[in-house]
Amino acid sequence: MATSRRELLKLSGIATASLLLSQKSIAAWTPSARYPDPSIVALDDSFRDYMVSSAKVEQIATGCRWAEGPVWFGDTRMLLWSDIPNNAVMRWDETTGATSVFRQPSNNANGHARDRQGRLISCEHDTRRITRTEYDGTITVLADSYDGKPLNSPNDIAVKSDGSIWFTDPPFGIAGFYEGHKATPQLPQNVYRQDPETHKLEVVLGDVKGPNGICFSPDENTLFVVESRATPNRLILAWDIEGDQLKNRRVHIDCGNGTADGIAIDMHGNLWCGWGMGTEELDGVRVFNPQGKAIGMIHLPERCANLCFGGEQRNRLFMASSTSVYSLYVNTQGAKLV
Repeated sequence: MATSRRELLKLSGIATASLLLSQKSIAAWTPSARYPDPSIVALDDSFRDYMVSSAKVEQIATGCRWAEGPVWFGDTRMLLWSDIPNNAVMRWDETTGATSVFRQPSNNANGHARDRQGRLISCEHDTRRITRTEYDGTITVLADSYDGKPLNSPNDIAVKSDGSIWFTDPPFGIAGFYEGHKATPQLPQNVYRQDPETHKLEVVLGDVKGPNGICFSPDENTLFVVESRATPNRLILAWDIEGDQLKNRRVHIDCGNGTADGIAIDMHGNLWCGWGMGTEELDGVRVFNPQGKAIGMIHLPERCANLCFGGEQRNRLFMASSTSVYSLYVNTQGAKLV
């Protein structure tokens, strides 16, 4: 399977891509000269267990307009992410440090995930659909409508170990022409589940205002969704998963004056949240323990939109942040599908 995945990457345009960034643009950002990196802050002593004292925040790519939706491919040691306004999916090679265009046009792709066979699953704003990239580079449309009406603009996505695909569908990508094309929503702002056998879509949540980031707990017994249009503050909501049903809705985290966007979870159940409001105090990544208590902050020079774990040991955090992508080695690992 690893060979066929590599073939997929070649056929998807990586070899013909031009570099997005130069050494000069990387040098424009200055990392901390000290260990431990002062931008990594323990808000609670428990966070020190997840800090690597000799690890620094690194800028690995820059030059984007709005970086989003990172996903890690361990078998080829590469990171993919979306640059939505530039209508591109970008690629970073861990072995060489080179950045290139993976796919352009990308139909203003946003969030990405991998399915149980290692294939790329993507949310596309412009075409208002969910797609799968096959091993030979062809594109399969998984979902583009519900109840005979077009989806809004699929935003973020997660694949469960049973193969079901769960995604959020706010209208953000059709609000204007910057991240897609302007259109009138015909469906509510739902969260959907696609059955792995029948491929039928079902609405699992229809009462979330601006559903955004989505992920499962390590045991897959809990679903987390960012409610990005909640008032007065953004919320991270949680539900118990019983079969394909969600029960016991609750507020897991009240974001206060912060702004949660994409979310990722580690093996211990800590939520690592893209965070920021364009201020030095809030921009970066905020970390919450399984009880919803803020325990850590990674300050970045830009607002972080979304993030994922990767690297050879799943202990490298990749943070898609406005115009750049940053990384940090941490003393935990991203949750592995059960």
